[in-house]
Amino acid sequence: MSTDTTLAAPLAAASGATSRPIRPRLSRDDITLRLLVLAIVVALVVFVVLPLSALLGKAVEDHDGAFVGLANFAAYFGDPALAGNLFNSLWVSALSTVICVTLAFVFAYGLTRTCMPGRGVFKAVAQIPILAPSLLPAISLVYLFGNQGLLKSWLMGASIYGPIGIVIGEVFWTFPHALIILTTALAISDARLYEAAEALRASQRRIFFTVTLPGARYGLISAIFVVFTLVITDFGVPKVIGGQFDVLATDIYKQVVGQQNFQMGAVVGVVLLLPAVLAFVGDRIVQRRQAAILSARAVPLIPKPNRAVDLTFFAICAVIALAVLVILAVAVFASLATFWPYNLTPSLKNYDFDNMDGGGWASYGNSLMLATLTAVFGAAIIFTGAYAIEKTPRFGAGRAIGQLLALLPLAVPGLVLGLGYIFFFNDPANPLGFLYGGMAILVICTISHFYSVAHLTATTALKQIDPEFETVSASLKVPVWRTFAVVTVPVCLPAILDIAIYLFVNAMTTVSALVFLYSPDTTLAAIAVLNMDDAGDIAPAAAMATMILLTSAAVRIAYTVLTRGLLFRAQAWRRR
Repeated sequence: MSTDTTLAAPLAAASGATSRPIRPRLSRDDITLRLLVLAIVVALVVFVVLPLSALLGKAVEDHDGAFVGLANFAAYFGDPALAGNLFNSLWVSALSTVICVTLAFVFAYGLTRTCMPGRGVFKAVAQIPILAPSLLPAISLVYLFGNQGLLKSWLMGASIYGPIGIVIGEVFWTFPHALIILTTALAISDARLYEAAEALRASQRRIFFTVTLPGARYGLISAIFVVFTLVITDFGVPKVIGGQFDVLATDIYKQVVGQQNFQMGAVVGVVLLLPAVLAFVGDRIVQRRQAAILSARAVPLIPKPNRAVDLTFFAICAVIALAVLVILAVAVFASLATFWPYNLTPSLKNYDFDNMDGGGWASYGNSLMLATLTAVFGAAIIFTGAYAIEKTPRFGAGRAIGQLLALLPLAVPGLVLGLGYIFFFNDPANPLGFLYGGMAILVICTISHFYSVAHLTATTALKQIDPEFETVSASLKVPVWRTFAVVTVPVCLPAILDIAIYLFVNAMTTVSALVFLYSPDTTLAAIAVLNMDDAGDIAPAAAMATMILLTSAAVRIAYTVLTRGLLFRAQAWRRR
């Protein structure tokens, strides 16, 4: 009895020792990946979270820096003129969203569900506006329907300067964004549903409302959220053609630049942030539900020729594409006219930017530098960060925080982020204040502003790579950096290049995020367009906007041509 008791103690102790979970020892690669995740988290906190915190702090302070709570908000909403700007933004954004999404849905339906001729040409034309700053359609509309416009009589006495011009300009600018989403939504369809509906002798109208629309409803909702957010946060179109019709975006600019009222500018920034955040949250919810209904057994839907339907959609898409080309062509033609509308002889007079108020060729060179630095460093940082967040083992909390922070910029309007940068980096107590006023802060702000979409692109590409690659590499004692360079980068090279070109084009065209941050030495091409328009040099502004468009298009074409061979070699593993 005593012997059994004596033996039981060490056995129980041994049993308890073995029942404790044994944590695997972290390898050097695990430590490296965790440090990368922490570095991305710290960077996003410093360059996104802290500027937003500085903005929120400024909104509850008075001019002397004393805390006043919600007094600034009460003053804002107590002013009928300022509060009316919120209503203006909401209804103009809602109307623009309805028109844009409707047109984009019809266009996308023609591209994906019909056999109409010229689908490739129509798709290419519809994507052109994404290469231009939002200032360009506004300037073009001035030449079309302004006081000396070619088609002024078409408005039957109404003015283009105001909500009419804002809505038309925003629809033009956001159209390709909605089209991309809706084309994807309509392209993913299960042919079995249509076969069942036809077997039940349902009419085409009934099939459309019971099969097509429900199948694309998540894409429609996502497009609505995206377009609404883009319109309500856009600064370029209402600044050029809004006239006396103020919206939140122009209100921020007037409060900060015109009146130097930073506290009220911060209040407007917070008000502008709320609808963007709500739209972002709604879009995230919709996308999660959409992922849950995808079926691996779906049969691709192949459209069948129907002469009447094909010709109808061809006519509709032709009209939309023609409208896009006309707006672009008018801006280019106006930039070449000697003196609109009295002397339309083509000349390069308006391209003499060095003799214009608001910006010179140096601004264009600065934009090229900004776009190149943003594309190179942004693509490298974002893809490496996405790799660390996606592939780091047993670091759930750090990865979750990194993923959350990586998606945060998607909900932050450019004007709000830029205003936050003023309050944060222009603070004398901030050790990073030396960045303010230079090219570095413009690059950092641009990467931060467009971080989320690039991160999602990288994450999507990384999810396609089997984790077995990392497992095998670890078992063979291959360093993680070598696996990353030899396997991951070549496999994901198309996504990396897409991220780079995405960042380049957006850096060339963006206005809102950088309008508060440039200095006399770092004026950008898009900012020069704004300054020229303010100075009354509309034709030179059109010329600079045209240069941005042509540069973005040329880089896009060169990217396609020059990377074809590189991608062919890097993606050789896909071919048998």
